[in-house]
Amino acid sequence: MDGTVLAIYLSAIFVGGIVTGLAGFALGVVVSGVWLHILTPMQVAILIVGYGFVSQGLGIWRLRHALEWRAVAPFIVGGLIGVPIGSALLGTISPADLRTGIGVLLIFYASWGLARPTFKPFAAPVPVELGIGVLNGMLGGLTGLGGIVVTIWAQLRGVPKDRQRAIFQPVLFATLVFTFVSLSAAGAATLETGKLYLLGLPLMLAGTWTGLRLYGRLDDAGFRRVVLVLLLVSGVSLVV
Repeated sequence: MDGTVLAIYLSAIFVGGIVTGLAGFALGVVVSGVWLHILTPMQVAILIVGYGFVSQGLGIWRLRHALEWRAVAPFIVGGLIGVPIGSALLGTISPADLRTGIGVLLIFYASWGLARPTFKPFAAPVPVELGIGVLNGMLGGLTGLGGIVVTIWAQLRGVPKDRQRAIFQPVLFATLVFTFVSLSAAGAATLETGKLYLLGLPLMLAGTWTGLRLYGRLDDAGFRRVVLVLLLVSGVSLVV
């Protein structure tokens, strides 16, 4: 990897860290559009997972005061059920058509959300949250976007920003663990990729720290807009 390519790789890491620290998700959306031009898809996948452990871990630690593991557990259990189902469906569903369909739905949802007032907080029974977890896991198994459904659900709940992130970030972390096991079994964790990971780790830490500092300056309405904009960008990236 020459100096220019390395600079592009590292710049994407820093920007991705800022976005993830700020919003709690979207690392893959930010970096994959750049990395897929300079790395193999397998390298991109395992690096996103590896850096996701850092960004999500720091975010969870930052929001540890708001964590309620009983509230998060149904989504994680549902994800354990949904991920293998989604992976099994890969052989029967066109990945390109699926990405386009999900992208269109995200675009419509985010556009609608940006144009309307916030939702009032409401409670949901455990079976519903378990079902949301299954859908989230299925989408993760099909597309790699293992946190989109829970992120949208947390938005629809209308709860404060810390509460939202305390729901979807632990779920994202658990999904990353499931994905890492799968990718490692497929031989993605190579020595070369490990060296790239270590090169970018300081910038990921710096970017995530910067994003968390910016997050502290957002009110609930500002955080909602940031998440909706990133969901919109995610949808556009899937369609394009």
